[in-house]
Amino acid sequence: MKKIVIVGGGIAGMGIANTLADKLKGKAEITVINKEDFYFAGPSRPLILTGEQNYHRIIRGYENVGVKGIKLVVGNVYKVDPDNRKVYVSESTFGNKDSVLDYDYLVLTPGIVFDGSKITGYDKFWWKNTTVYDPGRVNVLKERLWSQNEGSVIVYAPKAPYRCAPAPTETTLLAHTVLTHRGVRQKFNIIHIDANDKTQPPFIMDIVKQTYEKAGIQLVTNQEITEIGEDYVVTSSGEKYKYTILAMLEPNRAPKFIDEAGLGKGYVDIRSPQDLRHPKYDDVLSAGDAAKLPFPKNQEIAFESAMFAANKILEMEGVSEKVPVQYAFVGWAYMGNLEGKLETLSLQFQMDLTTQPPKPTKDPQLKRDYTLQKDRWEQAYLEKLFGYKAI
Repeated sequence: MKKIVIVGGGIAGMGIANTLADKLKGKAEITVINKEDFYFAGPSRPLILTGEQNYHRIIRGYENVGVKGIKLVVGNVYKVDPDNRKVYVSESTFGNKDSVLDYDYLVLTPGIVFDGSKITGYDKFWWKNTTVYDPGRVNVLKERLWSQNEGSVIVYAPKAPYRCAPAPTETTLLAHTVLTHRGVRQKFNIIHIDANDKTQPPFIMDIVKQTYEKAGIQLVTNQEITEIGEDYVVTSSGEKYKYTILAMLEPNRAPKFIDEAGLGKGYVDIRSPQDLRHPKYDDVLSAGDAAKLPFPKNQEIAFESAMFAANKILEMEGVSEKVPVQYAFVGWAYMGNLEGKLETLSLQFQMDLTTQPPKPTKDPQLKRDYTLQKDRWEQAYLEKLFGYKAI
């Protein structure tokens, strides 16, 4: 029986685990290693700020996937030895001791690390920062937006690629929504600093710019934050911006064990977007945010790349039946509510990456129904991958 080890239990990891459990039933032992015993979904996290999303709806446990025979190991992977097919996992609070797992196939889907270590002052003033990207910090950002009554909000996007391209824009506009709803918006400056020449994804930048102008939001592009102080940030041009609320997304990278194992600098090297194997190792594959894909880092790409990775393993195992897959998707970006109603409007866009150059399209009309569509889409993914609906 083949041993398949998947590092990371997010959308990509669970997409692969479920697919292989179905297609290789009784022929493979599938183990998912995750740093926590739960998964916290990403796409709708910004709506926690307005109270339109609740934690219980986007958190899933792994227990129901055990029905398919998928095993879960909770702990941190700190070393991979691809020459000897071994994965080293540290002890976790879930009761698992230090362990070494052997594999026939290794799939790396650990997501990314937020790394602010190159920003001067980050080690001292890390606690001033918040983001919408993880459970604790989005909650802190919500508390600050709902409790402070005047000052400046700074939102920052690092150089692409980073996880969930529209998230900094979404954070900016939802901050405007909350402050307007509270009746204190006129007492705040809101500044979006972006290290890219356009807000991401670039093809919706015109709508974002128009919405920012209506909301009175300042946009600063082509500027990286290089320093953080107790109440200010400094950009690469030397400009200093004061803040009372900071929502700075740190630069993204894959976990260090990837680099230390010689599997890639920054992200995991792959052969192509359709062949997710490592260039040197047929038995090491990657998918999702950690893979060096020429695409945005989002849930749709994570899932589609996972299906390509699963298909490649099925092919190597002599299974002719594949799952359908292509790099094309419909997405939504939260655009807040300029009137301060806690009823977020969204922009719908499509991205067809099967053509070169890619063909993006969008509906310039912001609609409440698009926000609801995004919620249904996210819930459907979670039910499919984790085996149950939120109650």
